[in-house]
Amino acid sequence: MPVLVGDGPLALRRTRSVVDGEARVTVVGAMSAPLGGDRIALEVTAGPGARLRIGSAAATIALPGWSAGPAHYEIRLTVADGATLRWLPEPLISAHGSDLRMTTRVELAPTARLVLREEQILGRTGESPGHLTTRLTVHRAGCPLLDQELAYGPGAPGWDGGAVLGGHRAVGQLLVVDPSRDSGPVAGPRLLGETAVLTPLAGPAALATAVAPDALQLRRALDEAAAAVG
Repeated sequence: MPVLVGDGPLALRRTRSVVDGEARVTVVGAMSAPLGGDRIALEVTAGPGARLRIGSAAATIALPGWSAGPAHYEIRLTVADGATLRWLPEPLISAHGSDLRMTTRVELAPTARLVLREEQILGRTGESPGHLTTRLTVHRAGCPLLDQELAYGPGAPGWDGGAVLGGHRAVGQLLVVDPSRDSGPVAGPRLLGETAVLTPLAGPAALATAVAPDALQLRRALDEAAAAVG
């Protein structure tokens, strides 16, 4: 791992991997963030043939700050040919009064493999959530694979209705891109339990989306999706 640099609220630590040949990095929160007005960026590059797993030591909590403006958190992931990136952070919690705009941009080479998990918890125990906007953009070999934007909390129309969360407070997704599946048959969408669905995407990819009452049940649903994808 030639470069590992962190600053501000993000401390990066190389941790022991349980998989041979895979490097592992844990993101540690060095201070409370993101707060209103913060601008945070995290950039990851997995070079040719690399195997990299990135997680976090704890959940990230979006909090209100002294600034009236929103916080911005940008994540940029680049995966080269023959490389594998497993992006598996702990959940993001949208605390009452917070306002966070989060973007994740992924660039995949044609033979790159990706496992990406996102989990959002809307409000801490007994509180309503803040405003949260997330956008996930994935390109493979320079072509769009997925471009999805979601908004929750005050000011987001219909976010808690039956067409979106239906009263649930935990939402997440698991994206798997595996070039070894390029020539295989593409199955249609299928349900995984009552509140999760697995959807094939153009190319060798599948997206699982789930809602749940809490973080524990959400993780179980996404773990089931991971087992279904293989």
